[in-house]
Amino acid sequence: MSRSRISYDVRVAAADLARHRTHPVHKANGDEQRYAPANHALSFTKGLEHDKGTGLVADPAHYLAFRRAIDEGLITAFQDGTVPPAGVKGRQWEAPTAGVVTDLQGPDAQAVTMAPAPAMGSDELAYEMAEVYELALLRDEHLDTFEGGLTATSKLVASLNNLNKMQYTADGFPRRPRKSGGKHITPQQAFRGSSPGVVDGPYLSQFMLIGNGNVEDGRIGYGPQQIDQRVPVAAEKDWMTAWDDWLAVQNGANVRDNDTLFDAKAPRRFIKTPRDLATYVHDDALYQAYLNACLILLGMRAPLDPAFKQLSGAGSQSSGSAWQAGGFALFGGPHILTLVTEVATRGLKAVRFQKFNNHIRLRPETLAGRIEKAKTIDDIHFVGQEVFQAFAQKLQHTIKAVKKASGNALLPMAFQEGSPMHPAYGAGHATVAGACVTILKAFFDTGAILVDRKYETLSGKVIEEIAFRTPARKNAVVFEEVTPDGTVQERFSLKRDDKPVAFRPDADGANLVKDNKGGFLTLEGELNKLAANISIGRNMAGVHYFSDYYDSLRMGEEIAIGMLEEQALCYITDPFVMSIPTFDGDVVRIGGR
Repeated sequence: MSRSRISYDVRVAAADLARHRTHPVHKANGDEQRYAPANHALSFTKGLEHDKGTGLVADPAHYLAFRRAIDEGLITAFQDGTVPPAGVKGRQWEAPTAGVVTDLQGPDAQAVTMAPAPAMGSDELAYEMAEVYELALLRDEHLDTFEGGLTATSKLVASLNNLNKMQYTADGFPRRPRKSGGKHITPQQAFRGSSPGVVDGPYLSQFMLIGNGNVEDGRIGYGPQQIDQRVPVAAEKDWMTAWDDWLAVQNGANVRDNDTLFDAKAPRRFIKTPRDLATYVHDDALYQAYLNACLILLGMRAPLDPAFKQLSGAGSQSSGSAWQAGGFALFGGPHILTLVTEVATRGLKAVRFQKFNNHIRLRPETLAGRIEKAKTIDDIHFVGQEVFQAFAQKLQHTIKAVKKASGNALLPMAFQEGSPMHPAYGAGHATVAGACVTILKAFFDTGAILVDRKYETLSGKVIEEIAFRTPARKNAVVFEEVTPDGTVQERFSLKRDDKPVAFRPDADGANLVKDNKGGFLTLEGELNKLAANISIGRNMAGVHYFSDYYDSLRMGEEIAIGMLEEQALCYITDPFVMSIPTFDGDVVRIGGR
């Protein structure tokens, strides 16, 4: 058979696979229609003009023009005045038509979906809004607080547990559980996410801290250059806590000012507070954390998926391999690095469809504005009812703490401009996190553990390393150094048991502190934690809810798996198999013809 025919058949098979994926019915929670008579009070309207007294969109016709332009998918409507922005020097809406494009690989942007977001008035929305408020109050606490149960965290977690008495069960809300080991959430479990390993050890994933040479210096080799894990320090100041400032931001005013946002005198530091994490996700390159994680793993020569053992290229990743042919373009570093970044664009297109075309969900900062003006909105739009006041009442303990800190119920924001210029649900960061981390879990051995390990060669040479490694038996031969002619030069044996290790920033964030006292951290857990850190870091900034993280992460995972399924058809000589542990703890297998 000719090469052109083989190539054609693979393309047809991939197209057939894509064609027969079930395109879902996209469902929203109904709040857009339900609250349309109240000037679209539960929809994303940022960038339109808002009423000074209520904070609602001033002219409902402007929202309808905005919605119509989104549905038509023509960018010209956002350029020619068809959608009238507020009369301020404002920000642009971000890619409102991206969800209508198609792709040649992986699931179509509209072939994946997200369940309806928690609806207005629900206990689930009350709980996740309380979480966002409380993360704002914890913004300048050291992340060690999230482990040790210090006073600030304990009080707020107790407030969340009071909300548990509504509909929250021992394992979480029916569809979006937090990681919880019992009836109540502890400080160690709070604000962490929902996947295996996320509650183990430090709050922050090791991939947000360590390097891949001398891991403790926090520098990642990036070819001939280095990436420093330290971030700039933002001033300990919250924004949008005054009504006029809040209103200007809703009208789309471009108010970001780095001169006041950052502390110019403070040296860069390792991420040690929620504000630092918010700073990271404010300006990151979106797939940046996962590219860094991949570079760390490649630099450590972390083990690949065990099923890759016989694949072209796998030998070059295993220390001491006797293989005479190794990977580069195939199952080597460039292959993995390319996929980690390539999948991000597909996630972004899919989530844009959910954001704009399906859910068009308002941001937490805007919902806080509705809570602040609850009585006014009820008096105008819900005469004789207490719709927004009843919702505010559910959060009374948390709102009381927020009012004590800033004087009103507005959500203290980490950024002057608040959220981006697109709806909340799903989350772009979380979708990309789900997609990119799934690629990493597909290629690397997720059962590897982070070890503080010491080797001794048969000649007495001692080597120490901190890296992700496959668990080894005491005194077992773990690898060999091989000369170019294939003969064994040195055998390394484990001198004593591996020690678990984790790193945390010190009190001022200048250095990393090594801790050998906890349990072993798994590669799967630290990758899941990385996805949660980046996603919930956006919640720490005040721009997203927990459900934005939860559902977007899983949609990103579905996109990456679909892309890998199609790529598996291209490996026509290798016995290609991938086993991917999902964010829900299941395992998906790809390949294995």
